[in-house]
Amino acid sequence: MQSSKEAQRTVQLNSQPRTQWALMLSVAAAITLLHLLTNGRYGFHRDELQFLSDARHLDWGFVAYPPLTPFVERIGLDLFGLSMVGLRLFSVIAQAAAIVVTGLMARELGGGRLAQGTAALAVALSPLPLFEGTEFQYGTFDYLWWVLIAYFTIRLLKTENPRWWLAIGATAGVGLLTKYTICFFVLALLCGFLLTRARRFLWSWWLLGGVAIALLIFLPNLIWQVRHSFISYHFLHSIHLRDVGQGRGNHFIFKQFFVCANFYAAPLWIAGLLCFLRSPRYRPLAWMYLLPLAFFLVAKGIFYYLAPAYPMLIAMGAAEGEQWVGRLSKLWRRVVKVVLFQGIAVAGAYGCAMVLPLAASGPLMHFALEKNDALREEIGWPELVQTVAGIRDSLPAEQQASLGVLVGNYGEQGAIEMLGPAYRLPPPISVTNSAWLRGYPTPPPTTLIVIGFSREAADRAFTSCRLAGHNGNSEVVKNEESQDHPDIFVCGSPRLPWPDFWKKYQSFG
Repeated sequence: MQSSKEAQRTVQLNSQPRTQWALMLSVAAAITLLHLLTNGRYGFHRDELQFLSDARHLDWGFVAYPPLTPFVERIGLDLFGLSMVGLRLFSVIAQAAAIVVTGLMARELGGGRLAQGTAALAVALSPLPLFEGTEFQYGTFDYLWWVLIAYFTIRLLKTENPRWWLAIGATAGVGLLTKYTICFFVLALLCGFLLTRARRFLWSWWLLGGVAIALLIFLPNLIWQVRHSFISYHFLHSIHLRDVGQGRGNHFIFKQFFVCANFYAAPLWIAGLLCFLRSPRYRPLAWMYLLPLAFFLVAKGIFYYLAPAYPMLIAMGAAEGEQWVGRLSKLWRRVVKVVLFQGIAVAGAYGCAMVLPLAASGPLMHFALEKNDALREEIGWPELVQTVAGIRDSLPAEQQASLGVLVGNYGEQGAIEMLGPAYRLPPPISVTNSAWLRGYPTPPPTTLIVIGFSREAADRAFTSCRLAGHNGNSEVVKNEESQDHPDIFVCGSPRLPWPDFWKKYQSFG
């Protein structure tokens, strides 16, 4: 049964005109337009190049991630070709949907137009969600699935209708086909129900139906993992150790405030967390935030793993904040609104300048490249491919006749595979992630252009290596390619027989 306070809010919401959607949709549309105007700048990110490569080799699983994102990317390739704006459109749509669903959560929690618009705007102008719309990444879709699960959970708790378990299960299944970290959110959801009076919803055939739907959706990838000896687990374990060693889990709490959510929205999500904890009905959502937070802190997870949990907190904070503001005098209501919206806008403007490619040159571009290492990784790929093609053209005809391009990481792999055909370059040979599973060409080449290796590593792995060129970019931007892999070599065959070389040099990245 609804409390009298909740019933009163429901009557108020039902009496509002349908124009209450206008603000949420306007915020989402504005962010969509901003991305469409800027997403054609710079170039593809190294992660996008890996997704593009895997999109050309569709399977029910990949070493680095589940199959959904490459599948969607394949649709984008068929529709738009190698258009950055077109291929990133799906990310933009996912981000816009998350913005609208956040506003809907505020509505379900009793918020009116002010709360819905505030929640939508706070999420839209948060640095991490903003960034998710600039590149084609699995994180963008993972963000949306977390937000949808939170929304469906709120609907379940509000209506006390266990049929919402089916929607939660279906979304969790799609989430498992997107990014495995959604497991932590789903487990936290179940624990949240178990630890509160909502545990009565666990004894339901509808929950079993939701679990069955999730497993059915996830089953093809699970079978793929079994067939490949759970290679993704070994990948994730290796990458986690690398990330911890590199300190990528540092400043976890700091970045929750300044990156995962708009800094000026911190009072909203903190209030939302406290309100969830105080609410007998919605307390499971507090555990859906606190349990992953504790786990990622202890396990030294990367800060952005928890980012998708903030929209539900912001929605609750906005709904409760609207009620609080409504009890203030007219003057103080205006002051609070002005301070809040101006703060969100100023912090959002700074976030936009930091994470979006707002300018193709000048101070804004230099600021973004200085602050955002992800944008730096979009620079230089066409020049790398051009350099490799020039080295190929400089070789004698007999060497060109049996030539391979061997790369050291998935960014180089994707760049050669996607941009190389314009220069008649052969498909790349890569020992990284899923490319390793595809094997090496038969017959193997006898001359190799080697990218992504140091001089010492190239001499250890291959015969007769000589320096043939340098990997850089016209913007003189310092990124992984220009700093860590600046040299390109021409080498002979591997020192080991190809089967032994392939087994020894398998890598995760």
